[in-house]
Amino acid sequence: MASIISIANQKGGVGKTTTAVNLAACIALAGKKVLLVDIDPQSNATSGLGVTPNGNGGIYDLLMGSANLDDVVHDTEIDTLKIVPATVDLAGAEVELVGVEHRESRLKQAIQPALDRFDYLVIDCPPSLGLLTLNALTGCHSVLVPMQCEYYALQGLSHLMKTLKRVKQALNPDLRIEGILLTMYDARTSLTRQVQDQVKKYFKDFLLNTVIPRNVRLSEAPSHGQPVVLYDSRSKGADAYVELAKEIIARTRRGNPSSNMSEVTP
Repeated sequence: MASIISIANQKGGVGKTTTAVNLAACIALAGKKVLLVDIDPQSNATSGLGVTPNGNGGIYDLLMGSANLDDVVHDTEIDTLKIVPATVDLAGAEVELVGVEHRESRLKQAIQPALDRFDYLVIDCPPSLGLLTLNALTGCHSVLVPMQCEYYALQGLSHLMKTLKRVKQALNPDLRIEGILLTMYDARTSLTRQVQDQVKKYFKDFLLNTVIPRNVRLSEAPSHGQPVVLYDSRSKGADAYVELAKEIIARTRRGNPSSNMSEVTP
């Protein structure tokens, strides 16, 4: 049975898609079968893997019931990594799903056939807390929260935690936090250290050991349609995501201890 991880943060520019693409790639290169689901209308995870959706479409068609999973799963440069891409049609899904029965669980139903075929499903969410993100949170087992080391990101984290509690209570009682991942980390700045200290103070049980540094190669890789581990395997960014993949796999094996959101009181 696959472990389903949503990569979510309502704030944009925190390294969410970068994390989704590179975590999925590194887990796949560790010998696991991974399906990356791009549910962000910007479709950056899709282009970041160099994938151009074929005529059968992508996640929009899956959500609307006009295609099945096999129709929309695409290969990538890594044999054990597949992707359900996002297309331009996904931008209208928020509106079109409003009148659909069980609208918040369409994704959960659609990905059921994948659970016995993959070890991990990684869902790249939009930078919002709308209906698409709600579908991801309803259909996943855990949430990984990338967080940029800045003051406003810390405020947004508190908001997101409250939202996750509500989703857990109303729609997904098994939802847990996979971890909080510090991104764009620069130990030379006092702000980075201050934000890290605040996260440790309020969310220490959820903070991952791995941190993702600011790295030029991480920024360059998407324009080449590759995860950083293929674009430049010797870069600090690649090393960081390899370590993150190891940490996530280890947490999956032993059972994620960061599951009790009721103790979060920011």
